[in-house]
Amino acid sequence: MTAPSSTEAAEPGTDPAAASPRRTFGVVAATALVMGNIIGGGIFALPATVAPYGGISLLAFAVLSVGAVLLALLFGKLARRSPVTGGLYVYPRDAFGPFAGFLSAWSYWTMCWVSIAALAVAVVGYVDVLIPLHGDHTLEALVALAALWLPAAANFAGTRWVGTVQVVSTVLKFVPLLLVATIGLFFVDTDNFGPFNASGDSVPGALAASAALLLYSFLGVESAAVSAGEVRDPERTVGRASVLGTLGSALVYILGIVAVFGLVPHDQLVDSGAPFADAVNAIAGGTWGGTAIALVAVASITGCLNGWILLAAQMPYAAARDGLFPAPFARVGKGGVPGFGVWAVAVLGTLLIALNYTAGPDTTFRVLVLITTFTGCVPYLLSAAAQLYWLAKGTREQVRPAGLVRDLIVAALSFAFSFWLIAGAGYAAVYQGVLFLFAGIPVYVWLRGRGATEEAPA
Repeated sequence: MTAPSSTEAAEPGTDPAAASPRRTFGVVAATALVMGNIIGGGIFALPATVAPYGGISLLAFAVLSVGAVLLALLFGKLARRSPVTGGLYVYPRDAFGPFAGFLSAWSYWTMCWVSIAALAVAVVGYVDVLIPLHGDHTLEALVALAALWLPAAANFAGTRWVGTVQVVSTVLKFVPLLLVATIGLFFVDTDNFGPFNASGDSVPGALAASAALLLYSFLGVESAAVSAGEVRDPERTVGRASVLGTLGSALVYILGIVAVFGLVPHDQLVDSGAPFADAVNAIAGGTWGGTAIALVAVASITGCLNGWILLAAQMPYAAARDGLFPAPFARVGKGGVPGFGVWAVAVLGTLLIALNYTAGPDTTFRVLVLITTFTGCVPYLLSAAAQLYWLAKGTREQVRPAGLVRDLIVAALSFAFSFWLIAGAGYAAVYQGVLFLFAGIPVYVWLRGRGATEEAPA
């Protein structure tokens, strides 16, 4: 089965112009989409999260950065072959058939809407710094819902608005974070870094444990590939945007964490609730850092939600056009966005937010958040396997002989990196993730069986 082109109608009798997304993302907007989706709210809490492991967490971040760049190169190569919306679904489908494509799409889609709910909840803590909510769960839930539905409204307005919001929000968060990271380096005190390995475990064990906490930080490297149908000249733009966005995000991450580690004493950083705010206070004195960083964090997470909602709608859109997701997901509005997919992810996110603020600490929501890394990495693994398949097949129209060795190295290392990420998620997350992944099989069976029944009379 071949990938549907960006000009094919989703359903018989529909207008092709309305049925297919418009190619409105240039290099700048596509790069902003990648960076905006990678740099969400996690950067503002990551230094404190990994501080108990000591300076070895900086090495873990460097390893993750290299792996993320490899994935960016991989998706750029795959986008040259299939420059259409839903890349991480299309690649396994073309290589291994519809079942592999469905598993990739289902896994990625579940990761998206669970992560979107988690990001919306993360906004609440930063809004509380600006406007005290006094622990009122009703107000907190309303803030989280507003953080979810405002970016959803931008998506309903069309991909042009999504690209504009993404560029603006990326600038708003990238510039302040980069300023803190660079200016802060001049105030670094090496005594604040603490021990290289503070975990008491072996170096390999501490490296793997700290990396497991940082896995979520680079989800989003695939954003341009998933949105290839909206990207102008995707054969070239997707690869460039993926690499530039990943490198820019890695630069902000590493410099920011190094600056915070060197500005905040290690024993204080372990217990810090706002590490970047503490770092700003260490540079300038006073307590205004918390307010400034809270503003940046709200802009950062809102922009991240804007991009993730688009991706969460586009993956099932691509699968639905092949009959591997319910048909309503294939409907596209006038703005070029799969409207039903946006509604679906917003409603599911709303349900998870409501569950988070009404249930106890051990809720289904918390369990689902733990498996997002696993469900996000399954499509990475399958996409890398698809590239290895095409390289092994070796047909001239799919593999360039001059770049065979380079492409093989990138694909093999990307596969190994994805496998390592899945292993690093932990036994519980992998076990629960596999169950959640296989829960989609009845959906696949029903859709395929229904499709076979409808085709039989013809």
